[in-house]
Amino acid sequence: MRVNGSCHCGRITFEADVEEGTVRVCHCTDCQTLTGSAFRANIQASAASFVLRGDAPTVYIKTADSGTRRAHAFCPTCGTPIYASAPEQPATYSLRVGTIAQRRELGSPHVQVWCQSALPWSSDLRGIAGLPRQ
Repeated sequence: MRVNGSCHCGRITFEADVEEGTVRVCHCTDCQTLTGSAFRANIQASAASFVLRGDAPTVYIKTADSGTRRAHAFCPTCGTPIYASAPEQPATYSLRVGTIAQRRELGSPHVQVWCQSALPWSSDLRGIAGLPRQ
């Protein structure tokens, strides 16, 4: 499936091919901190299909607790996280689902990772009041 997306301010846009039904949710503490939320939803895109347009993102390298180094790219104007990848010659880009225009069509997540770091309430929000708009 071909998708397109952008940061919040629209200065960075992208296109990529992704496979529907392959959204992953990560509960690691790095993802919690980077999103300012309980988890991060990602979907993989091949490097061959990924096209970045507009302003260049700011990229920094983070070494995770596992020792894996990841390049994290975000908009220098609005701060929206766009993707993570290997620092050199990435084979894939881990796109942030919230930046993708077709996010509703991607399907439900198929796996959650780093669940030992999950906030206890994050797995079931059904009992919490929902408002259509605030």
